[in-house]
Amino acid sequence: MSFNNAVQDKTRTCFQDMIVYKDPTQNKFFASLSIPPYLRDWMIMRFADESGRINLDEVSEFVKKNIPGKKDWELLKSRMVNDAQRVRFLAKLQVEIDVRTGEGLFYLPDLGFPNRKHEAIVSNLVLRQNRKELLSDSETWGVIECEWSPIGLRGKEGDGAIYMTDYKIFQPYKIDVEYFQEARKEFTLDEWIDMLLLAVDYNPNGFLDTRQKLTLLSRLLPFVEKRVNLIELAPKGTGKSYLMSQISKYGWLVSGGSISRARLFYDISRNAPGLVSRYDYIAFDEIQTISFPDVDEIRGALKGYLESGEYRVGDKRGIGDAGLVLMGNISDEKMNEYASIFTELPYAFQESALIDRFHGFIKGWDIPRMRENMKAEGWALNVEYFSEVMHAMRNEIVYPALVDALLDVPGSGDTRDTTAIKRICSGFMKLLFPHVKRVEDIDKEEFRMYCLAPAIQMRSIIKCQLHLMDSEYSSTVPEIKIR
Repeated sequence: MSFNNAVQDKTRTCFQDMIVYKDPTQNKFFASLSIPPYLRDWMIMRFADESGRINLDEVSEFVKKNIPGKKDWELLKSRMVNDAQRVRFLAKLQVEIDVRTGEGLFYLPDLGFPNRKHEAIVSNLVLRQNRKELLSDSETWGVIECEWSPIGLRGKEGDGAIYMTDYKIFQPYKIDVEYFQEARKEFTLDEWIDMLLLAVDYNPNGFLDTRQKLTLLSRLLPFVEKRVNLIELAPKGTGKSYLMSQISKYGWLVSGGSISRARLFYDISRNAPGLVSRYDYIAFDEIQTISFPDVDEIRGALKGYLESGEYRVGDKRGIGDAGLVLMGNISDEKMNEYASIFTELPYAFQESALIDRFHGFIKGWDIPRMRENMKAEGWALNVEYFSEVMHAMRNEIVYPALVDALLDVPGSGDTRDTTAIKRICSGFMKLLFPHVKRVEDIDKEEFRMYCLAPAIQMRSIIKCQLHLMDSEYSSTVPEIKIR
């Protein structure tokens, strides 16, 4: 039995209701339908036979019936308009507030509907009950119910509109975090690391060593730990965008273009909280192509938020738990953390006081380029369940307390350095040692190797770059030890 098979067998035994058989060929089929991995794995679970295989025709039929495409939309409209029926279906949607009328307007991007404004309206009750989920900049998946009314916003006949009369967010699982924590005891650490990689669609056999695996898993730190701020520079093709945009519906990817303070923090005109209040992390992808309308304004707002989690826009004061991740490409000849590499970041981030508020750096060049043999194949945790577990783990307060109890921090240590190292340690502990409840439960050598050492390394690169940007900053981190 190969090591990978042993991992799969344990995963099947411990998580029997939450596993899927991952197959790269099947994944291509779902990708062609524009279905994200968390929805893909839920559907595979629903239709798979005992061997984990699915009948693609059966799935196609389900998709046709429940996830309409553009070609099905006219028939659904006919049922609403001509037969006075309410229709229910699973869809990707986006909602915005119309400032002129105060109404919620919805848009179904996969169906190209509506063609004109005010043809698709969210009922006031649905908007009130689901405001947080619906009023997001990004698209969200949900089961919606719609009906047609001949009377639209202006209240007269001949001005009809389709109204959303019900909405349920796509969230098929109730999460038992304690069960997940207990299941960790059945795995060795190496097996658990491979189990996590399979959960996020990677084949452990495609990595050369544990260092490569841990670097990949460090991308998940903002999924499990509140307000972890990271910078990653990596060659193209190492899967940065995929992991940050496809694995969890609780993250948000900004890919190029201009982003304003209102969009990030609070939009006064829409009276709507910005991205940092609604997501677990915000990832700026292709950071070199992102711009800000007012650099000084965004720098000031980011410095305040990254420091304390608070923001102020006008007279509005708010808080957020989202971590900020900057992701950019780097060429082969520049991949050296001891040389000045933050010149690759846009001008807005060429300020040492702002960079100091980022906790750690991910050496993306330690992650292999995506090849066919790196795609998960075999039994694994389904992505949607695992992403829900990671989201729930953000609220577990025992881990930061354990990190405090384990570490001996020198009194002269810089507060930002110690905060960064502790926060990253806590994130690694949640990922790798979720079963630990007391200091006595943890193997201190494992904690040193897999939590403290990577945390110190990730922070050290930030400090080295800070020193190169501004010689006032020390290039070293405090000598933090285990008690």
